[in-house]
This record gives sequence, structure tokens and C-alpha cells, in this order.
Amino acid sequence: MQKEYDVIILGGGLAGLTLSMQLKRSNPEISILVLEKRSSTADEATHKVGESTVELGTHYIREVLDLKNYLDAEQLPKHGLRFFFTPEHKDDIARRVELGPRKLLPIPSHQLDRGTFENELISRTKKLGTEVLLGAKVTNVVIDENAKHTVDFEHNKQTIQTESRWVVDATGRSSFLKRKFNLAKTVDHPANAAWFRVKGEIDIDNWSENKEWSTYVEPGLRRLSTIHLMDKGYWVWFIPLSSGNTSVGIVADPKHHAFETFNKFDRAMDWLKANEPNAFACLDKKREDVLDFKIMKHYSHSSEKLYSTERWAITGESGVFLDPFYSPGTDFIALNNTFISDLILRDKLGEDINLRTNVFERTHFALFNNWVPIYKDMYGLWGKTQSMVVKIFWDWATYWGVPTLLFTNEGYTNIGVLRSLFSKEGSTGQKFGLLNTQMQKVLLEWDEHDDATFTDQYIDPFDIQYLKDFHKGIDDKFSARELVKKVEDNVGLLEEIASELFRLMSHKIYGTSMNIKVDPYTMSLKNKPKEVENGVLASDSIKSDVNTMWYY
Repeated sequence: MQKEYDVIILGGGLAGLTLSMQLKRSNPEISILVLEKRSSTADEATHKVGESTVELGTHYIREVLDLKNYLDAEQLPKHGLRFFFTPEHKDDIARRVELGPRKLLPIPSHQLDRGTFENELISRTKKLGTEVLLGAKVTNVVIDENAKHTVDFEHNKQTIQTESRWVVDATGRSSFLKRKFNLAKTVDHPANAAWFRVKGEIDIDNWSENKEWSTYVEPGLRRLSTIHLMDKGYWVWFIPLSSGNTSVGIVADPKHHAFETFNKFDRAMDWLKANEPNAFACLDKKREDVLDFKIMKHYSHSSEKLYSTERWAITGESGVFLDPFYSPGTDFIALNNTFISDLILRDKLGEDINLRTNVFERTHFALFNNWVPIYKDMYGLWGKTQSMVVKIFWDWATYWGVPTLLFTNEGYTNIGVLRSLFSKEGSTGQKFGLLNTQMQKVLLEWDEHDDATFTDQYIDPFDIQYLKDFHKGIDDKFSARELVKKVEDNVGLLEEIASELFRLMSHKIYGTSMNIKVDPYTMSLKNKPKEVENGVLASDSIKSDVNTMWYY
């Protein structure tokens, strides 16, 4: 072991290990020590949240870390996120409105078996030259902005001190630096989760004998989806793992479902029996095959700071975590690590990183805060079929059309791009955040008017042309100038989508014209809307797409 390192990473889980690989792949000469308190390699299918990836995080793992061959060979492909609404038919899954892709997706994502994956990351980062020390419990960190930081840790019953230029906290919910610097920040989203793994595969295609329903999706692809069974205040997940086991979880807002009703395994089974009888019937036969059970109360949290000019940083769940509904955990790790890598590598070259540190932190928190309205107070909508079809398609359009596109085109570390999109009042990036927040408010206002039951329907996101285009566009490559223009164009399309959705809702509630011009930044259903002189109208293609998702 060396006396000094360029970087010491506290924690050898997904966030810390991927950061070490990203740094080493960019600069093989950088010296890194990873300190992990776990004393041995992870068990197969380690019991952690975060088994399901989506496009941004997948791009990071496949392309930035160059693990695509490993993922394709050793981890399961994921057939998107799949949702089952119409809680009026919980005992017959074939009658529930189903949302999900029918055919194999052109842009891949994965179901990660976290134990085997993290063991692979340890092996690979060691081959790149990273020192990984297992069984190392960090006891103290002293930050010295003018010299080397010191890190004290216990290993093999010895107390060891070493130094580094950078210290990165990747300790997960232990949040070593956050606790040390008193940076914890609450998030007003008090949802809870319980989850467990079951031996063997669970294929929801076997939950119905309806032959027509089984043909809606290409054979085998339903099982590979991240399944969401939904009703007011909760969702239940089923995730297949490469070990051959299945992850099952319950996520609920305590306003609707008290945590105490599912925070122990027997209680969780009783809860499933009452709320998702198909799931219960399947799992009740496999009680002897349950491998573990874990809970997490009020899982959302934030931090006052993530990146410091004193050369320390926080990544992964040590910093911020919002909600697992759209599987964003790996996305935030990718963003975190990309910002941190850029700062460390530039600092290694002697560059002044003060400006970039401040810009990256503002950008990261702007993204996180823009995601909060997607979940805050929204669990009450989870039982409304029309509301959820609209919301999911809106949320995917915003996700693919702006943040994912920026990440795959390295826009988040391009100061020129960030300045063009986010620096000025009324800039495209600021408008994007405001537009999303306003659309989420309209969805909450629409809730009381969404009073119909819809059944026996299937909708594929790629039936919607603009969603198909946004998704395909993730892999398109742009120059900095082209990227800014593309984001501006995408936000313009989002304005049209929002205005057309609003017109449909307003028409149902108030009988207003389907041709009124709408300001998507101020639209509201609280009172009968009036036409806005300089408002937005939608193109015929957007009207057609929106009508495809509209059941009234």
C-alpha cells in the first residue's frame, strides 16, 4: 500500500467502483485506493436496490466504462419498464391496461444482478491498477484544502492512516462525509419500500390463460421487463436476475398505505393478498424459496453539497436519492461520477476547477430538483389509468428528450453547452424545468376528473411517434452547437405535447375548444381556461400521437 494517492474512494459498491474505472480508463497513471468495509466479495445476487437500469445509466456502463460485451454475455437484457393499471381487475392481469414495448428495444438496458456485477467491477478495476482493500472500515477523514487529506481506517485489527489529494464518499446510505459535514437535507417525499428475492424465475405470462393477451408481446420479453403492478398509493415490482432468481418489491406512500402494513415479510404477504392477488397467488406457493427481506423507510434524501473546491466529493446514494419508480439510481451515479471524474482529471493536469465545481453542482441539483415534482404527491395518481398513461409518456419524453440526450453527447461537462442552456433567465434549460413542473401540477389538478375505468387495452410507447423519435435520438451524436439546437427543438416539441394534453383535459372538464392556444408554462385546470394570444398550438403529428394515448 502506498502512503499517498491521488484519490481515495470511501466505499466499494456500484458508485465507488464505477468511478474508479472511469478515472483509470481516462488516465491510467492516476493512483486510486478504494476502501470497502465488506470483508469479502459480494454474495451472488447481493441484496441491493438498483437492479434495473434505464437508458442514461446504461449508456454510462456500456459505453463510458466499455462493459457492453460483459453485460450482453453475463447480465440479463431488460425489456423496458412495464406497467399494469386498471386496479378494478387485479384478479385478472389480462384485463388490466398494459403499457410497455412489444418488441425488442433498439437501445439496450439491463437487469443487474448486483452481487456478480460488483464482483466483476472489483476484478476489472484492479486490472486497471486500482488498489481495492476489503475489510477496511473508515474511521476519520481530515480535509486540508492546502495539503493532502488524511484518511484513517481499520484493517486486520490495525489502524492505518494514508493521504490523498481527493476524497470521494461512495459509502451509500452510511453517507460518511455527509454526516461528518452535517450536509443531510430532507426531501418531501416520504415513501417507503420493502423487498425480497425469491429462488427461481417468475414469468407473469403464466398468470393468465388468455391466449390473445399472451401474443401482445414477443415471446419471453414480458418476463425480462421491470414489472410495475399499480394502484392508488403504491406499486409492486418484479425484476428477473441473471442468477435465475427474482426480485420483488413493494413501494408505497404512507398517506395511502402505512409502512407497518408491509414492513415484515408476513405482513408484506398479507398486504399483497389484499392489494395484488395475482402476485400473492404466485408468491404464496414460493414462501419456502424466499431468500431474504429488507426494508427502507423514507428512502428519499438529498445533500447540501456534492462537490467541493477543497477536493472532496460525494457520489451515489451517499448524496441524493429520489425514487426507484423509473429506475434512476444508476443515472444519478453516472451523472455524479462524470462530474467528479472531470474535476479530478482536470485538477490532476493543474487546471483551475473552481468554476466547473460550482457549475456542476448547480447543474446536478437543478436536475434533481426538476425530478422531484415527478414523484412528490403523485402516488395518489397511481390507480388512475388515463392519468398514468399520460404521465408516463410525458415523463419518458422529458427524460429521453433532454437529460439523456445531453449525457450521451457529453453535454454535462461542456461548459459552453451548459452556459447556453442554463445560465440565463428564461434559457432553454430553465424553461424545461418550469415546463415539467407545470405539467406535473396539471396532472394533479386533472386527478379528480379522471373518473372512468378502462380495460382490455395494450399500449406500446413506440406507437407514439415522438416517443419513438426521442428514444432513437439518444444515440445520435451532435457537435456542441448542434446539441444545444437539438435540445431547444425538443423543448419546443414538449411545449406542443403539454398544450395538446391540456386541451384534451380542459375539453373534458369544461367543454373548451380543441383549438384554443395555450401557454404551457402557466396552464391550469383550476378554472375554465381562456385562450392565450401568443399561446402554443400542436402540429397534426403531435395531435395524432396524443390522441393515441387518450382513452376518453
